[in-house]
This record gives sequence, structure tokens and C-alpha cells, in this order.
Amino acid sequence: MEDTFDIAVVGAGHAGCEAALAAAHLGCSVLLVTLDLGKVATMSCNPAVGGIGKGHIVKEIDALGGAMGLAADHAGIQFRLLNRSKGPAVRGTRCQADMKEYSDYMAGLLVKNPGIALAAGEVTNISLRGVGFELELAPMAGARAAGAPAPSGRLLARTVVVTTGTFLDGLMHTGLQNRPGGRLGDPASRWLPAGLRALGFELGRLKTGTCPRLDGSTIDFDAMRRQDGEDPPPMFSFLSVEPQLPQRPCHLTSTTPATHTAVRKGLDRSPLFCGIIKGRGPRYCPSIEDKVVRFPGRDRHVVFVEPEGLGTDEYYPNGISTSLPEDVQIEMVHTIPGLENAKILRFGYAVEYDFVFPTQLFASLMAKIAPGLFLAGQINGTSGYEEAAGQGLMAGLNAARFVRGEPPVILRRDQAYIGVMIDDLVTAGTTEPYRMFTSRAEHRMSLREDNADVRLTPLGRQIDLVDDARWDAFNEKAERVRAVQARLRTQRVPDGIGTVPAYDLLRRPGVRYRDVCGPAMESSGNSTLDRAVENAVEILVKFEGYIERERQRAGKIADMDGVAIPELLDYKSVPGLSREVVEKLSAIRPATLGQAARIPGMTPAAVSMVAIFLARIRSVSRET
Repeated sequence: MEDTFDIAVVGAGHAGCEAALAAAHLGCSVLLVTLDLGKVATMSCNPAVGGIGKGHIVKEIDALGGAMGLAADHAGIQFRLLNRSKGPAVRGTRCQADMKEYSDYMAGLLVKNPGIALAAGEVTNISLRGVGFELELAPMAGARAAGAPAPSGRLLARTVVVTTGTFLDGLMHTGLQNRPGGRLGDPASRWLPAGLRALGFELGRLKTGTCPRLDGSTIDFDAMRRQDGEDPPPMFSFLSVEPQLPQRPCHLTSTTPATHTAVRKGLDRSPLFCGIIKGRGPRYCPSIEDKVVRFPGRDRHVVFVEPEGLGTDEYYPNGISTSLPEDVQIEMVHTIPGLENAKILRFGYAVEYDFVFPTQLFASLMAKIAPGLFLAGQINGTSGYEEAAGQGLMAGLNAARFVRGEPPVILRRDQAYIGVMIDDLVTAGTTEPYRMFTSRAEHRMSLREDNADVRLTPLGRQIDLVDDARWDAFNEKAERVRAVQARLRTQRVPDGIGTVPAYDLLRRPGVRYRDVCGPAMESSGNSTLDRAVENAVEILVKFEGYIERERQRAGKIADMDGVAIPELLDYKSVPGLSREVVEKLSAIRPATLGQAARIPGMTPAAVSMVAIFLARIRSVSRET
């Protein structure tokens, strides 16, 4: 007997969890299939959420009603705001997370949701069947969650969201030894890549890696620099008030010349430098062997020794990701101050995996060749929990809207970092793991962490993702920001000579909100809310001119993004386009003139020709 669902989500990592929760929230019946139900939302790499650019995405997920921000706040054991001394556009929240607590929290959301069924199994093939899809499922050993259906050999779904992470034909490398797997202790998805190719997808190969894990009882923390979190802690969710768990420090150390000597001695057995690894790795998060080779003049690289949770003594030495042989890893670790006697609990490794070139997707993350099939996360060439979760939310949302016969939700580049990321992927593509940075956003002054709710919560409410509690909290904050701004414009304060409007005084360099308003102005009794209002008002006042100029610039770009291009337009019929331009436009099939302009190698002249041709089409259409 075949089970039928509105949406089948393949994979229960950060993308799969957000996709399933969003789709179920919109009333769809969801089947979430994963290899191991005990590893939902596992942090396969570092025990942290957020950072520069990444924290922005977490805030946006939260503003839209997603779960990652709440999960991180629940599991956070240290919170910091990075780049605090710099402008508000590039500040990013980051938290160390208790890895088990994070996974348990997210698993609890899934199990408690009546619209989501969980099944342990490997999806070995996805094929078109009528108006939906048929999934071939190989059941996995182990207990299923309460209420989950008994998985049959074949399942039917109207739509599918594929979020397979690093598991597609995954191959793990430590030295010259390799074995199939998506991460340590888990098998690879060996059969699904062939099924995706049979559907017509073009796949590539990427690589990522992780650090050795260390026994904290064997680490000399006194030889390192202690790094505590901030008090009060910056939180991700606009609903969070304070951390739920005890807070823990991180520690900083660094590699030494002896470390680099050990690395160089092992390069003849490095799969990365012996040509065994074919996939391209992340440029901005290289392995230690890659850093030693690429930067021969540097004799030190920072290592952040991060706790993985309250119930474990395992530590993650962030900065020495490696696939070197085990004996080299031992020698290397023992040359780092504080780690001279550290015991390695799990050795580092690299993992190669298949991904789908993301230019084969629409901005909704739906496949161009298979309506109803959505892809999200590392299968699209990205790296990081946050990038995956942002895509998962949008894929789950748009899969549900596809089921409901509604148009997709597309976030603009001036609206969200998630919009920047997806537009980058589907327009320019990637040949290396894509990582979000604030420098990727041309509108980053308007895409700050503090205003993610202003940008996205009204949209989330409109599309039924934002519940009453979040909506009420958003309106309370917005009303208090408006009230404080109004009072600043009417209240006069002394400036040393006479009195001036408080608004004008706050605009002066070096003057802070509390210098003008004091700590009690518009106090709500909720210190977290008060700090959020204070921060929002100060930014809006001090950067008013910059924000307005960026708004005007975004409006001009939005004009081009408002010009739709017919999906089936024959670019060969557009006069004056070169063969190269026709091939690029035909491959990407941009949805708007603005997206066409962002295709790598697209010339302004070519965009003008397309614009003129579209104007002629509209003119003829009106005449007829």
C-alpha cells in the first residue's frame, strides 16, 4: 500500500527541518525522511550558529516565523556580537550551542507537530508520477518516532523538497584512507544521485571538512586566552529574553611554526594534495594544510577551542580542519599551546559529495526541469547551517504554496540576505561551497540584523507563517520605536550651550542614545525589548541619510526587477544578441530584467536589447 503526502522532505538537517516546519505550518501533510531519526538537526561541524552575514540569515529566518533562532537561543551556552566596534550593517550575532540540546529542541518541534510524519529510511530514487512524484524508500534499522507511518517501498507526494546535505555519494577522507559516508558514523546516499541525473540534473562535486575533536580533561586551558560571552547576551530570536542554559567560555590559542612543520611533513599523504580529492573546497574556510601551503609567510593561525555542550567534555578546535593522516593530526595538535597533551577523541576528515548546479533552479528553489521538485541546502552548493536553513524555509514555504496553487514567495536582494543568497545561486551559480558574507549584499545598510523583523515579519504574517505571539511582539516593538522617535523630535535637551532637539543631538558623532535619553526613557520593564528599541532608534537616527540614499538606489534597481520576462521567451528571436548571450539567457531563464542583468558576463547593451524587445511585445499585446 502506498502512502501519499502533500510534501516529502528528504533529509532532516537544518534545511529539512525548516522546510518541514514551514510546510506543516501552512497546513500541508509532510513526510520527513532521514537516515537516522536520532540525528535530526545535527551540527556535523562546529558547535556554533551565526556570525558575520550568517547571523543576519538566522534573524531573517526568525522574523519569518522559522525555528533556527529559537533553537539557537534555547541551546546557546555563549553569545557574542561580532564586529561590535564597526558599523551596524556588518555586526553579526554568534552563539556557541550545546549540540545535543539544539538537536533535541528541533526534534521536539517536529515530533509535536501533527502535520509532520517522520520515517527512518534512505530515499534511493525520485521519479515523476502523474501530477506528483514517487519516492523509492529503503527502510533503515532503528525505531521510528511515535505516530510515524510504517515506511513502504514506495511513497507518493505532490511535491518533494530534497535537502541531502553532504550525503549524496559522500566519500570521507582521512589521509590516504577513504570510505563512503555523509559524516562520521553515517552512510552515504549512494543511489539517489543516479536518480537525479535520470531526471535531467547536472551534478558537480564539492568538498568540505572538519576538525579533530578533543578531550577537554586533557586540555591546558590556563595556557590559552579565555573568551567569555557578553552580558547582557545578544539573542537571535525577537521573542527570546535570556539564555536558557548556563554560559561557558571559549579559549583562544594558535598554531606554531612546529605545527606547520608537522603539516608540511604530512602533505605527501594528504588526499587534498595527492589529487585524491577532486571536489573543490570552501575558499573562506580552508583546511589547516591548505592555509599552511597558501600562506607560507604566516607562522601562526588562530585556533578557537569551543565547547560542544554542557553534558560532554568534547571540544572543537576551530581553525584546524584537516584530512591529514591520524598520526600527523596527533603530532600537529600536540604542537599547539595548551594542547600538548590533548587526547583526540575523533579525528578530522574531509568529505566529498555531489551537488546540483543551482542555476538549474528558479528563484523559488523549484527545479526548472521538474515542477514541484525543490532543492535546499548544501545540495545547492552552499556551506553552513544558516545558509541551509534559510533555503529550507523558502523551499518548504514555496512547496506548500505550490500545493495550494499559490504563486511562490521570492525575497528581493534589497529585502533579505536570504534573497541575496538565492539570487546569487540561481543567477550566477557556484563552483565552490557558497558562504554568506555581508560584502555580497549591495544593500547591506538596509539589511541589518536589528531590522530583520521590520523587513520580513509583515510578509511572514501575510503568508501565514507568523503566529499571533510573534505578531504581537513585533507590533509592540514597532510602536515603541515610533514613540521614542516622535519624542526625540519634540523634546529639547541641553547641549552645553543651550538646548537643541534631542533628535539633532543624537545625530552628532560620538553621542549615544543613553547620553540623550537616559536608561529609563520609554522603559517597558522588559530589558531585552528596551535594548532592542534603543538600538533600533539609535541606528535609524544616526544613519538616516545613508539609509535613505540606499533606499533610493534600491528603488531604481527594483524597477528592473519589476520587469518580468516570459518564462518561455525564445532569446534567439531577440535582435542583436550574440550567441554567447543567448546561451546564457536560455540556460538561466531569468524571471526579470534585473536578474538578467546580474548574469555573469551580461553586458548593458544586451540587457537593453532584451528590454526593447519586451517593450515591443507588450505594445503589440496591448494593440491586439
